[in-house]
Amino acid sequence: MLSNGETVETKLQRIAEKARQDPRCKFTSLFHLMDVDLLRGCFARLRRDAAAGIDQVTKEEYQANLEENLRILVDKIHRMAYRPLPVRRVYIPKLGSNKQRPLGIPAIEDKLVQAGLARLLTAIYEQDFIADSYGFRPGRSCHDALRSLSHEVERKPVNHIVGVDIKGFFDNVEHKWLMQFLAHRVADKRVLRYTERFLKAGIMEDGALLDQGDEGTPQGGIISPILANIYLHYTLDLWFERKFRKSCWGNARLIRYADDWVTCFQRGDEAVRFRCEVEERLAQFGLEVSPEKTKVLEFGPMAEARAKRCGGKPHTFDFLGFTHYCSRARGSRRFRMKRITSRKKFTAKLRAFKEWLKASRTLPARELMAKVVSKIQGHFAYYGVTDNSPGLLRFSIAVRRLLFKWLNRRGKRDCMKWDKFRSFLGKFPLPKPIIRVHLLT
Repeated sequence: MLSNGETVETKLQRIAEKARQDPRCKFTSLFHLMDVDLLRGCFARLRRDAAAGIDQVTKEEYQANLEENLRILVDKIHRMAYRPLPVRRVYIPKLGSNKQRPLGIPAIEDKLVQAGLARLLTAIYEQDFIADSYGFRPGRSCHDALRSLSHEVERKPVNHIVGVDIKGFFDNVEHKWLMQFLAHRVADKRVLRYTERFLKAGIMEDGALLDQGDEGTPQGGIISPILANIYLHYTLDLWFERKFRKSCWGNARLIRYADDWVTCFQRGDEAVRFRCEVEERLAQFGLEVSPEKTKVLEFGPMAEARAKRCGGKPHTFDFLGFTHYCSRARGSRRFRMKRITSRKKFTAKLRAFKEWLKASRTLPARELMAKVVSKIQGHFAYYGVTDNSPGLLRFSIAVRRLLFKWLNRRGKRDCMKWDKFRSFLGKFPLPKPIIRVHLLT
């Protein structure tokens, strides 16, 4: 409870209510909320194992003198004396390939300030974002986006799907446009100035400072998801809702999760027109479409019937880690769009599990199997959706085989036969591949 009787949540709710009631309101006084109470809450939300930035300060070390550290931090923030540190860049294996993926790790105080700014921006922009934007938003998930897609394709006149891929979206967000978009709703210059400081903070790699330039959101930054959503809200979502969709004669709907989205169309000519116009639209804001990954596909009941008449199979498309395909409801002729774990994601997840198991096979059996179970449960929690029983079963079988192989390499080769392995699994049972998330409404 704050000194004036209002909690942080209450103040944020008042901002949200004002933003909802007045879509044209520009908030001139937000920065006073960047106080110890707000940042203390942000600190509590940090992961316990949060990695240290270039200053090498860990969460545990910062917590040892938390209240004093927060007081000093807030004082520097309000004197505009706080300067974000460059993020520490490391490289981690990229799922599904032999390539390395860059990962940015901000300093602990940068994470706190970014988290505070993100909460302020979220309170405002949650009132503006369209209903079909699902990524990195409170109370929304990938499964919600998939559920909406099922409803659209199965219950509305959908004959075409357009999938668009943006090349390196997070690395190509133009700062000048982002700051202009923020200025539509935020007139507090200190909020804008600190946001820009984070955009320009730079990257530290192998002891060398790399300039961030005029593009890209902070690598690994807590503020990056909300900034990305704001960018796509103005460049894509509003354009589609207020301009493109109103020019369509047939049904049209865009469903987006972060920078991954699909667009459903009733008419083929409008799907083709969207494919061309969206590329031009995004180019205006420094974003480039990948031609090889951007396609217009026939999909839906009519596409399935047409493909069968021609002796072929209807198209499939990938979205949020699943391959979507045309099918029928069990025991009837009613059209259903079903989904299975995409081949790319299946291979990547299995390869990641193999590499982890190879490195961890010498752990004590109880500890090893506890982590194996946790990883499998995590996979099933996401991919255990309606109709994906075959995908779960394939993953379960493949994991068992890998487990058998690498347990055999803990000691003398072939020291564990299948009967001994089955007995081992009796003592340390693996989760069963069952559907956890129901997407039909």
